[in-house]
Parts: sequence; C-alpha cells; structure tokens
Amino acid sequence: MSGNHKFSRMPSRKVLAVTAAGACVAALAATLSVHATTASAAEISLPPTHAGFDYQIGGAYTPPSGVEVVTRDHTASPVDGLYNICYVNAFQAQPGAESEWGSNLLLHDGDGEVVYDDAWGEAMLDITTEAKRESIAAKVGTWIDDCAANGFQAVEPDNYDTFTRADGLIDAADAEAFIQLLADRAHSADLAIAQKNTAELAGDREANGLDFAVVEECGRYDECGDFTDAFGDDVIVVEYSASGLKKACAGWGDELSIVRRDEDVTTPGSGSYVRKTC
Repeated sequence: MSGNHKFSRMPSRKVLAVTAAGACVAALAATLSVHATTASAAEISLPPTHAGFDYQIGGAYTPPSGVEVVTRDHTASPVDGLYNICYVNAFQAQPGAESEWGSNLLLHDGDGEVVYDDAWGEAMLDITTEAKRESIAAKVGTWIDDCAANGFQAVEPDNYDTFTRADGLIDAADAEAFIQLLADRAHSADLAIAQKNTAELAGDREANGLDFAVVEECGRYDECGDFTDAFGDDVIVVEYSASGLKKACAGWGDELSIVRRDEDVTTPGSGSYVRKTC
C-alpha cells in the first residue's frame, strides 16, 4: 500500500539491398506484425468511467450494490461480471517478505542498511540499475501473468512514488524505466495498467505506457486535476477522510469514479470498515 497515500529501427543499407522477392516477404511479415499488434491492443479494455468502485486490497468480500469496478490483491479471485483490477506491490516488498527478494534486490543506504518505507514497514526494492530492474520486473511479471490467467482485466502496480521517500537513492528516471517494463508485461498479457498516485509523473503517462490512474487522496491534496489533465476521465479516486471525499465529490463527482475507504481497507464487520461514495 502506498506510503502517502517501441520504436522501429531504420533498416541498414544491406537490408535495403534485398531482392524484390525478399522485400515482398519482409512486407508480408511487417503486415502480419502490425495486425498482431493491433489484435493484441484490441484485447485491452479500460475500466468504465464514473462507475461504482470498491477498493478491496485489504480483503475480498461481496461488492456492494452498484459497484462495477473492483480492485483486489493479486492473491484474490476476481468478481464475475465486474471489471477487476489486480493489485501488486511492485516497488516495495510486502512487510516481512524481504527474504523473498534477496539482499541484492533490496535498496541499501550508504551504511549498507536496508531502506524501509516506515509508514508501512516495507523494504524498498532497488530499481537503480537496468539489471536489477529486469530481475525485479521478472518476478512482478509472474504476478501480472497470474492476474491475467485468473481473469482480471487490469493491473495496479503500487508504490510508483517510492522514489519520493527514498532520500535520493532512487530517482524519477529509475521509477519510469521500471514502470515501462511492467507496462510492456501487462500489455503482453492483454491487461490495462494503472498509474498509482505520483502526480509529478502523470504527464509522462503515454511514454510510460500507462492507461488509466488509481489515485489516493487527490481530493484532500488538490491533485485530481493533475491526473485528469493527463488521463481525462480515466481516473479512479480513493479518499480516506470525510473531508477528502467531500472535496473530491464537489470537484469531480460528475466525472470520476470516487470512493471513500478506511485507511486499512478492511472488510465489512471489522469494526473499522468504511465505504462511502458521492
């Protein structure tokens, strides 16, 4: 959970010197490639806009009446008949799961100590080199593939904004390079992919391959417009306070999917469960 809240290469001269027959074969292959890409893109669908939404990353339960879109953890099952978004913690290890990554893939400070997101007790993953990004993306990619195989329509990689809490050890370029790997993996699995929070990088959403946004507390922090500027109405808002919900609904209630949940995103009957809408 968040701490706050292909370019085609020009052919070489040698390639351009192919025979007419070879050129025909190449043209046919290119045509087939374009059709394949188009077909793949056609499999990717975005969440309906301004729809009833429920955020269930703290535990799955029967969605309330009127819900059309739901986010659940990648270990949970999607809901038949709804648009399902699959949550994965992509930039940080789950609490207590450091050993599942290996020390070389955890971020270390100058003293060799593992760097944590203190708000959630999650070790940050080291995405500062291409090799490490590829290794981490390979593991997260297995979760993304599972999301697709289980019937989800989209994936929500959390903690894109880890770099803002990493004391300069990770930068925005690292985060964007890594999210591009995840976007490629998601699209290859015919899943849409969400940008999670991180308003400062919303303007790069197309270059990063991101299809829609899931935003925590943009009402509270007056950031909803930053996301609609980049994503239009393809923005899902989660607020954690009555005042945040009020502001989000006042500004965007006729356009966006908006829900208030309790901060621990609990299930009904927990005692702290909250779910409200505009």
